[in-house]
Amino acid sequence: MRKVTLFLVVMLLLVTGCSGDSDTGGSSEGEPAELVLMSHDSFALSESVLALFEAENDAKVTLLPAGDAGSALNQAILAKDDPLADVFFGVDNTFLGRALEADIFEPYKSPALEQVPDEYEQDDSHRLLPVDYGDVCLNYDRAWFDEHGQAPPRSLSDLLTPAYQSLLVVENPATSSPGLAFLLATIDTFGQEGDYTYLDFWRELRANDVLITDGWEDAYFGHFSAAGDGDRPLVVSYASSPPAEVVYADPPLDEPPTASITAPGMCFRQIEFIGILKGTERRQLAEAFVDFALGKEFQEDIPLNMFVFPANEQAELPEVFERWAEVTSEPATLSAEEIDENREAWIEAWTITVLR
Repeated sequence: MRKVTLFLVVMLLLVTGCSGDSDTGGSSEGEPAELVLMSHDSFALSESVLALFEAENDAKVTLLPAGDAGSALNQAILAKDDPLADVFFGVDNTFLGRALEADIFEPYKSPALEQVPDEYEQDDSHRLLPVDYGDVCLNYDRAWFDEHGQAPPRSLSDLLTPAYQSLLVVENPATSSPGLAFLLATIDTFGQEGDYTYLDFWRELRANDVLITDGWEDAYFGHFSAAGDGDRPLVVSYASSPPAEVVYADPPLDEPPTASITAPGMCFRQIEFIGILKGTERRQLAEAFVDFALGKEFQEDIPLNMFVFPANEQAELPEVFERWAEVTSEPATLSAEEIDENREAWIEAWTITVLR
């Protein structure tokens, strides 16, 4: 009996000694702890910045891209009982209500939130923390409008006039994130009740020969005159698209061929969030990553990788953003709860009105 007891004690010590710390840095064998970061496919970060976090925390970050924002969130929800990752990056305010209702995130109030404006925080429970934002708005072909002696539209209503007939290409809100954001801007501007609603706007826009595509890439590079062989000088895109045109220009450009229209109510502000998934065995390491994501190094790396704006107001913007990216002072706004309650009905009504 004493031999059996001694054997069990020795085995217990061996198991305890060989197992890694499930919550903090590396294991006792010197192996770094693995942190799995689930995200949408557009997540991008410089290797040097990611390596900085890994070195500071004796960790290895494994990236798990999982499709567009909606698809990635769906996968995280389906796997809630056996989570696929420790941290999720990329829920935006069009899916925030759904994410919170699914109850797949753990609360964490990062001290780094002190450097993030309150206007970006939309979850009082701190399960999802704002990490970046971007304005979806109309972009226009500067040369086209100069050559035709015509001014770009100054309001959504301008798009219904004969001067802008057959000039605009937008994305389908059922299949495109910027398309949905633009739909939300029209809902905020024209409302759902009364003598003239957002559906009336879309009926008139259809009559004015708006072109609908499935996604941003087809709209921007396939039909937008400033980015390809298209003949439409207006497109739904991002306020950060003009600086992207400069960054990726070949040959180099001194200024972008495009500009954004950021008049009041014409842009919808997308805010992206980061959160710790319930069930993580690396809670302390996950908290450290959230802090890092809201910190200066990560935040200043965001603009030239994902072409959105950092949520941390102390992060410095690259010169090309300072010069060519405009941010609207009066974006269209709808609460996450209202979007979550009505998203599918709005898209269905839009589909019947515009496509059928």
